[in-house]
Amino acid sequence: MLSTKLPDCIRNCSWDGLGLYLILLLQTSMILPSRPDRLKHPRWWALLVIGLCLGYAIVTVAVLPAWSLVLIVGAWLGLGWLLRWGKPANPRPPVRVWPWSLVPLCLWGVYVYLAESFGIVEIGAIFFHLQAGISDHGGSGRLLAAALYTLTMLALLAAFTWLARRDHRWRLADRLLALVLIASNPLFYSMGQRSAAIVTDDGAWLDRRYAAPVIQQAPREPPNLLLLYLESIERTYADRERFGDAYAFLEALGRRGHVFEGVRQLENTGWTMAGMIASQCGTPLMPAGLLHDNQFEPLGRVVPGIRCLGDVLAAQGYRLSFLGGASTDFAGKGIFYRDHGFDRILGRAELEPRLEDPEYLNDWGLFDDSLYDFTVEEIRRLEEEGEEPWGVVNLSLTGHAPNGYPAEACLERQGEFDGEDILYSVECSAWLAFDLIDRLEREGLLENTLVVIASDHLTMRVSAWEQLIAGERDNTFMLLGEGIEEGQRTRRQAATIDLFPTLLEAMGFTLEEGRAGLGVSLLGEAPTLVEQHGLTDLAARMHEETGLQQRLWEGLVPKGRREEAAGAPTQVVETPEDSADEARPVMQ
Repeated sequence: MLSTKLPDCIRNCSWDGLGLYLILLLQTSMILPSRPDRLKHPRWWALLVIGLCLGYAIVTVAVLPAWSLVLIVGAWLGLGWLLRWGKPANPRPPVRVWPWSLVPLCLWGVYVYLAESFGIVEIGAIFFHLQAGISDHGGSGRLLAAALYTLTMLALLAAFTWLARRDHRWRLADRLLALVLIASNPLFYSMGQRSAAIVTDDGAWLDRRYAAPVIQQAPREPPNLLLLYLESIERTYADRERFGDAYAFLEALGRRGHVFEGVRQLENTGWTMAGMIASQCGTPLMPAGLLHDNQFEPLGRVVPGIRCLGDVLAAQGYRLSFLGGASTDFAGKGIFYRDHGFDRILGRAELEPRLEDPEYLNDWGLFDDSLYDFTVEEIRRLEEEGEEPWGVVNLSLTGHAPNGYPAEACLERQGEFDGEDILYSVECSAWLAFDLIDRLEREGLLENTLVVIASDHLTMRVSAWEQLIAGERDNTFMLLGEGIEEGQRTRRQAATIDLFPTLLEAMGFTLEEGRAGLGVSLLGEAPTLVEQHGLTDLAARMHEETGLQQRLWEGLVPKGRREEAAGAPTQVVETPEDSADEARPVMQ
């Protein structure tokens, strides 16, 4: 009787209802003891806690349907009943021990939390945010989730310890299990690959392909630049079969300019600061790591060893502004822009006092309708104050995972937001960007201006996650403005590092061989790194790289360590094909 109703319950019951249903089903099937008083035995509660945690981890990491949790927990409890876990047939006296597996379990808990929060976990993102600073972040919802994860992990560790102390078989298997947990944790993959690089390569494969951004010729009348980063609004959403009309307003903008398809995401470019550095500096963001002198203090500079978009444009006389609704203290955003040629950096602290309604804020900061109002004001100011060209970089918030932050203007246009549907927020972000461009054009503020619309990175885990990862994903990248042919589409295997030279050439600047950083202009014919080597090979190379890391953070490397590195012998293992695409030395 019960089993025939399971599908209906899965569709319609709450998780509490499913949990009650599971207990009833297990009791009916004799998996649990039939006498109610035996349900009070601690081993069943311990096994239930472990089963729930195991099931949740599998469902999260493998991206399985939520109802799979019921099956996994049921199978786990059935195995526990069959093998008499916690109550062996030939029991031995309890032993007060602390299992070796406790620490590996904690590390797996960290990974599952990150996978549930962000979808794809990049170890580089963890290191960078720990060093660059996470003050004034907007993740109040994630703080609550972290607290719940912590309580769950404490329950898991207590349950595991209870079983290990009372069942000698768990004690015997504990050390082997600890090794399996460590070896299987994806957090350790890149660490192992970096260690292997010590004996397989000199760690400078990417660095040898780096080309300093040098302007060979500038246009007579350099255009202004408006660079709009749309938080997490990847071009994958353009697939109407999967996502309907969520991306429609960006498609409409694209028909007025040049759209680039196939812009993939390299490792160490998959979060906001990394995405901006990749597209403005032409390199992945390899964290400072142990190159940073003061490991427990926030970074005082961000990628000081290379020249980025702001440095190049400032040298050409541009007046540069950055505007974002979140705090510029988070993840070193303000430091990066101040260090690389920007005159004005406006974030939450600077813009919040200018709001008409001081309470119109989200967890991160300003909603994008407010931010875009201030963006229009900033462009008006730049137009009025001088004849030199200007550049404005703008970072939105509407599409921020997991649910987005749709503005009040979108609520009025689109109706009620359920708080979860990311496609609502994607449509909102696309419409707000469309409306901003329309307003600026009507005011005549985009004359001789290149408009660049790009996603900062692919989105992290959201309500449409299963549909997103069902096929290849690529970033939004389009150019609009005078001299940009309307309706043009270019499909190439590229990455966000290729945006840097592409937009410089789109502005009329000439680069040697169309290269800047590790990027290649998509307006030319030279092959990109992704076309030559593929994402998988590049990811492996990045795990082994130390040369580019030292270049990025030049100035933070202790003097003694630099001298030691310079005098150390190197071993280069490359084929002629590998070295064929290396950049020629360029004087900065």
